[in-house]
Amino acid sequence: MVLRIEKWGKSQGIRLPKSVLAAAGMSAGDSVRLTAQKGQITIRKASKSKFDLAEMVSRMPRDHTPQEQSFGRPIGNEEW
Repeated sequence: MVLRIEKWGKSQGIRLPKSVLAAAGMSAGDSVRLTAQKGQITIRKASKSKFDLAEMVSRMPRDHTPQEQSFGRPIGNEEW
């Protein structure tokens, strides 16, 4: 497939067909990592964050009751 680099405002870009994204396991809104070498640009899906809040919360016991924790007296200009 041959695509053309187009000017978009002060930048340049290409439009990736949905079929190409699907074949790569990507979709609009995904984060990607871009690397460039002479004559070559590589786009890879960025790895997920080390922590996923929704996944971590889903592992909490249903009967868990959060409690207030004390971290000691304020040091510096914290406001409590």
